[in-house]
Amino acid sequence: MSDSRDGSWARGLEVRKAVLGAAHVERALDAATDFDRDFQAYITRAAWGEIWTRPGLSLQTRQLLTIVMLATLNRQEELAMHLEATANTGLSAEEIREALMQVAVYAGVPAAHAAIKTAKRVLAARGAPGPAADSKEPGPSDG
Repeated sequence: MSDSRDGSWARGLEVRKAVLGAAHVERALDAATDFDRDFQAYITRAAWGEIWTRPGLSLQTRQLLTIVMLATLNRQEELAMHLEATANTGLSAEEIREALMQVAVYAGVPAAHAAIKTAKRVLAARGAPGPAADSKEPGPSDG
C-alpha cells in the first residue's frame, strides 16, 4: 500500500494511528490479503486521509460523532474499536455516556441500550473511570 499522489495515504495513516493506535493499524495492514488490501488502502485514504483530517472539527468531536453513528447503526464491533480508541482521543466516559443518551432519544432505546452495554464492557476492560456498576439496583438501561 503506497502513498497516493495527493498525500491522503500518508495523512490518513498518521491520523488513523493517532486515533486507533499504531499497533491496531499495523495489525490491520499486516493482516490484509489480496481480498481486502484495496479496502484497507481505501479507508486509510478516504476515511482517515480525507475526512478525519479536514479542518473544522477536532479529533474528539469526530470520534464522538463516529461513536453515535455506529451506535445508531448497531455496528457493535466497530463501535467497540472506536470506544477503545477514546483512550487516544481523550473522550471521557461521561462524554460517551451523554452521547449515548442522545442516541436513545433520536435513534431509539434498543440502539442505545446495546451501545451502552458495549461501552460498559470496553471502558471497564480499559479501566476507565465511570463505566463499572455503581450499585446493584436495576436502572433504565437494564432493559
